[in-house]
Amino acid sequence: MRDQYMRTGEGFLCVFAINNTKSFEDVHLYREQIYRVKDSDRVPMVLVGNKSDLSTRTVETRLAQELARSYSVPFVETSAKTRQGVEEAFYSLVREIRRYKESKRSSKKSKKNTQRRCIIL
Repeated sequence: MRDQYMRTGEGFLCVFAINNTKSFEDVHLYREQIYRVKDSDRVPMVLVGNKSDLSTRTVETRLAQELARSYSVPFVETSAKTRQGVEEAFYSLVREIRRYKESKRSSKKSKKNTQRRCIIL
């Protein structure tokens, strides 16, 4: 069932709990599953560290930022409890989706331009 949702999704929030190292480690698995289901190596995505309202954390912000940088995606810390950063996470995802769609349009235009050339010998 998860594959079905992934197939129709335009963008993804990959969320982990900052107090749960296992959830952070699982982000890689979910990312790979999304790429496999979407049959693409470029999918709009935002990495989200949730539960930022907690004083105890096992996943350092620096590690999450490095992972996001290696994936070339934005990173946002949120708290679903206090709603801190939640809007920012969704707005970041919308921006990523727009960038993705614009880059697809641009590549289609350039392909059209190269396909319409005519050579007369």
